Amino acid sequence: MRSLLFSLVAALIVGCATPKALVPAAGGLSNLQPVLLPDFDGDRAIKRSSTREAYDAARADERFQMRQFTYVSDGLTVGAYLYDARVHGKGRSPVIVFNRGGFTRPDGFVGEILVMAHRYAEAGFIVVAPQLRGSNGWEGRDELGGADLHDLMNIVPELARMGIVDKSRVYLAGESRGGAMVYMALRAGFPARAAAVWGAFTDVDALIVPGGPQAKFAPMIWPDIEQHRAEIVESRSALRWPEKIGAPVLIMHGGADGDIPLEQSQKMDAALTKLGMPHDFKVFDGEPHTIGGRSDERDAAAIAWFRKYGAN
Repeated sequence: MRSLLFSLVAALIVGCATPKALVPAAGGLSNLQPVLLPDFDGDRAIKRSSTREAYDAARADERFQMRQFTYVSDGLTVGAYLYDARVHGKGRSPVIVFNRGGFTRPDGFVGEILVMAHRYAEAGFIVVAPQLRGSNGWEGRDELGGADLHDLMNIVPELARMGIVDKSRVYLAGESRGGAMVYMALRAGFPARAAAVWGAFTDVDALIVPGGPQAKFAPMIWPDIEQHRAEIVESRSALRWPEKIGAPVLIMHGGADGDIPLEQSQKMDAALTKLGMPHDFKVFDGEPHTIGGRSDERDAAAIAWFRKYGAN
């Protein structure tokens, strides 16, 4: 989680043919606005998630569009990205709710997810990505798995308002911190048929123990860590409650991940195996955090996993 948490601290301091039958796109959402996609060199984080060729191709593909909308969570106005086809066929599509990594993101993360969202959309999915409170100008404070979890849970009614989403085919995906949020959402009853995570942490205590790899960052993320350490660790560590993971999960991890140790996913795999819970575990040898160098394989694996559980 080193690169993840370095970004946290920095933030704290500062294809289908057009169908014949058409339906309106996402007409029930509030404040639905187009999003300006940065060029490849406009955000260095893009380089960690895709190649220039893949990014430029996705950016130029006019079959799809990236937009942003607002919704209310705990009385706060928060936002999410929506990536979908410009023209929808008759009927409703499956949706992947993607959960980003990192902490507060003042400038958003649209460039980082474009290529992944494009792959999902070409496979027939709509993509929705909550930005979470405290980021990109939205109200509230990101607690990395605290009340901000409500922003993910409260996206569910918004899916129903879109008019293009099949509510019976909802899937969760998440990287790094977002993968941990996926586990938390499943514990809380998020209505997902299946989920896919990569680079997700599952044991906060092992990361922030004195002398641990992320110990010095913990007080910056959770100012009350000394007073509420047990609660913070318990609520955010899926390894403490694997029996509550309420959907089949594909666990992916880079074999050379220097930010979230591979061991965190290995132990989660072992816990789910012991419980006999449906899941799969895939290690990408030689890949660092978020598996950016083999993101095409990562995204193909997630799509195949969702299709296994009824996506189409």
